[in-house]
Order: sequence, then C-alpha cells, then structure tokens
Amino acid sequence: MKVVKPADRVLAVQEYYFSRKLKEIARLNEQGQDIISLAIGSPDLPPSAQTVEKLCEVARQPAAHGYQPTMGTTELREAMAGFYQRWYGVELDPKSEIQPLIGSKEGILHTTLAFVNPGEQVLVPNPGYPTYTSLSKLLGAEVVNYDLCEENGWQPDFEQIEQIDLSRVRLMWTNYPNMPTGGNAQRATYERLVDFAKRHGIVVVNDNPYSFILNEGKKLSILQVPGAKECCIEFNSMSKAYNMPGWRVGLCASNATFISWILKVKSNIDSGTFKAIQLAAAEAYRTNDDAWHREYNFNVYHRRRETAEQIMRELGCEFDPHQVGMFLWGHIPDCYSDAEELTEKVLYNARVFLTPGFIFGSNGKRYIRISLCAKDERLKEALARIRQMK
Repeated sequence: MKVVKPADRVLAVQEYYFSRKLKEIARLNEQGQDIISLAIGSPDLPPSAQTVEKLCEVARQPAAHGYQPTMGTTELREAMAGFYQRWYGVELDPKSEIQPLIGSKEGILHTTLAFVNPGEQVLVPNPGYPTYTSLSKLLGAEVVNYDLCEENGWQPDFEQIEQIDLSRVRLMWTNYPNMPTGGNAQRATYERLVDFAKRHGIVVVNDNPYSFILNEGKKLSILQVPGAKECCIEFNSMSKAYNMPGWRVGLCASNATFISWILKVKSNIDSGTFKAIQLAAAEAYRTNDDAWHREYNFNVYHRRRETAEQIMRELGCEFDPHQVGMFLWGHIPDCYSDAEELTEKVLYNARVFLTPGFIFGSNGKRYIRISLCAKDERLKEALARIRQMK
C-alpha cells in the first residue's frame, strides 16, 4: 500500500501545547491525582441570567434553527456597535464596519487569508498568543517576531521594529491589554501603531478581549485614535468579559472595505452562528450593566488575584502588581534552568498545573503564568499544596 503523508503545512506546526498537556493531565486524574488546573483562561463564572433566558427563549422557537447569514443577524451587529459606542466611545456602522466571528482563532484565520499571500510576512509579538504564529505558518506566511520586554512595560519597541526590512510585511498582530504579560493598553502605543501602519502600508490587527478584566481605568481601543479605522482592525470577544467562552462569539471591526474582504473569505468557510446564540449575545451586550461588570470582571478576579500573588511569592517568582487581565505573569527564580522545570515540579509534586511561558515565545522562557479562572477554594488549595511541596 502506498504511504499516505500529510500536507506540508501540517509538518510546519505542532499540536497546541494545551491540547497535548491536557491529555497528560487527564491521565493523571484517571490515576486519582486530582490536578488543580491554573493554566487555561476559560472563565468558570456564568453569563448573566438574562443572557441564558434569551438563549432558551429563542431556542424554543421552531423557526430559529435554520441557517443564519454569515454576516450575522442585524440584532447582533447593532448590539456590537452599541457596545463599542458605550464602552469605548467609538462609532461603527453596524451594517458595514462590524463582522461577528466564531472567535479570535477564526478571526486570525480569515484576516490572514484576506490580507496575506503565501510567502509574505506578518509581525508577531514575542511573547504572544501562539495562534498568531501557528495559523500564519499553516497559511504559508513568514513570521517575523518583534520583542516585547518587561523593561518597556511589554509595549512594542518601535525603534527596533523600524530596523526590520518591512517590504514584505502585510499584517502586524498586537494584543492589548496584553496576554500573557498583563501589560496594559496605552493610548500612546495605539497612536504610534496607527502612525506606523500608515507610513508602511501595514495593517495592524489589535486583539482586545481583556480590557474589562481587573482594569478600573478607561477602556481603550485602537479605534479611538483618529484615522485608525483606515489602517487597523480590532478583534473583541465575549469569551472573557461576558463569561461566554463556549459560546464562540467575537467580532472584528474596521472600515467597510476591510470588513468586506474578511466577509468574502468567511462566507466561503463557514455559516452564521445559531440564531439563539446570536440573539442571546446581543442581549448580553445591551443589558449587562456597570454593576454586573464590576462584580464579574473586577471583584471576583481581585479576590483570586490575591491568592495567585501568594502562589507566586511562595514559588519565589517576581511579578508586576500593576498588570491587568485574567492571568498573573511572573519571573522565575535563577535556580531553575527554565520555566518548564518549575511548572513540571509543581505539577508532579503539588498536583497543580501552571503554564510555562516558553509556549508564548522565547521571551517568555523565564516566566510562568497563573490563570485566575478557578474557584477561590481551588486557588487556596493550590496554594496550600505548593506550600507543602518538597
């Protein structure tokens, strides 16, 4: 029998770290280990009650189960536009400047397909969300990393970036508030990114799902900068700030031309999301008020963050107390050769799963990340186990 081989693109990437590691965790749990996972940013809190009620209400309607338009329902697009107006002061035309997405991974795929030809380049932060790199490679784009450093508040070093040959660069991926580092969004950074994009003819894509989490200041969007819509795209998501990761509802916002190119790609890949999910998401955008966001995006995570900081101190890690988002990012002690040595020790000696920073790039190899997406009692149990660790 002739041997069947995978496409070359399959060989260009590895299975996602968490996909591989969770299999190992499952095996340990089958052995009765009771692993506490503080690794993945999947909110464990519920959506608002009215969101779930709307989902059930629409799902009971016989006519709600058919195919939906790829561009999303009018109700969802209008609610997304209202969300941007209310929280960011950004005006978007719901008919042409917003595209609902199944999630950021899908958005990365569609945007790269719409803007980057095989062999062209994309700028990707190091450290950064691994999918920026893996999907670029799967689609035949060449990844050019730019450094984010703690000394610079995890903001782009524009002087360094300007030294790169940018002639084949089509997209630049940014992510503020930043994951994994917790570096906050800064208006000055957004202004420099817009200027950079215009001067070089590069589309900046800012991934912005964390602006509500442990962030008491003004909510920032790159689209607040005058002229940004001409050269930038912004992603946003309901996974984090609305406790809806399994619903797979996100959006991209930009000018009508860019959105039309993304829609052209998307319409040939997938169909619209289940109507009940879209209308329930619209309900959440419209009705989750300041008090709801204060409780679920600040108060709960603030309590958990205090325990996570104790874990970092117990492990001898240093961290910036001003970081935001649903993770805590810490620098490991010199006694460990790299982050994975520490996280494996914690996994097998304390039965607690932490994320080693190397998965986000070489600049993360001496950092670990703790997720705040675990119940208070599980975080406290993790702290107790680590204190008893040999």
